[in-house]
Amino acid sequence: MEIEHNSAKHTFEIRDEEGTLAGHADYRPLGEDSVDFDHTVIDPAFRGQGLSTPLIQAALDEARAQGWQVKASCSAVAHFIDKNPEYRELLG
Repeated sequence: MEIEHNSAKHTFEIRDEEGTLAGHADYRPLGEDSVDFDHTVIDPAFRGQGLSTPLIQAALDEARAQGWQVKASCSAVAHFIDKNPEYRELLG
């Protein structure tokens, strides 16, 4: 699986080895240094493979690298942050 930040579409995409889109984590910019992760989807054909975890982790790692504060409107992102306290400092 490969994860890519598509900044033009405000999303992080996870694709399989053949380039098929398996899922995405979308965000809305809230200002220059703040985003709201508001939607995460894994395609039904790829569910049950644990893909949301690396997708959300990559998205939050990029948020950290960019210096963004994060709002987690998406329940999957909020749940990930709850289970991984090292990301709580991103919440703004």
